[in-house]
Amino acid sequence: MPRSLASCLMLTLLLGACAVAPPPLGSGRDEVLRARGQPSARYALPGGGERLEYATGPYGRTTWMIDLDAAGRVTGARQVLSEAEFLAVQSAPGLTREALLRWIGRPGERRHGGRPGGEVWSWRYPTNDCLWFQASVTDDGLVSSAAYGIDPRCDGMADHTP
Repeated sequence: MPRSLASCLMLTLLLGACAVAPPPLGSGRDEVLRARGQPSARYALPGGGERLEYATGPYGRTTWMIDLDAAGRVTGARQVLSEAEFLAVQSAPGLTREALLRWIGRPGERRHGGRPGGEVWSWRYPTNDCLWFQASVTDDGLVSSAAYGIDPRCDGMADHTP
């Protein structure tokens, strides 16, 4: 591989790594917005704080939640599309639509037909398997179930294999 191509690839990887690094604790809201741009959503937190959502959907596999205190300082940041977060969602009885959004962010896809009625929300996440996480959200705004399913993008590929 030519040296200049290798250098370009390394620089690209390093820049990409910087883009997904969590902001330092104590950073200000303006610093976060300068570094990451406008969030895909904002959620109010108790005590006057705010959660900034940085989703990469519908085909992205990461969503960063950055928590700010009432003074606008970063108190925490985490990538929420993970099996640990999904297990916690599955273990949370009586979860509302709003709480689910505040927890793991907007879904990559929504479709009608959840149980009973409502919608099925789906999130892609970093995995070597061809899965996505899905939650059924009822018409009255409650999460009735959550589980893993086969990502139809992968399922469709198998249909075309001889």
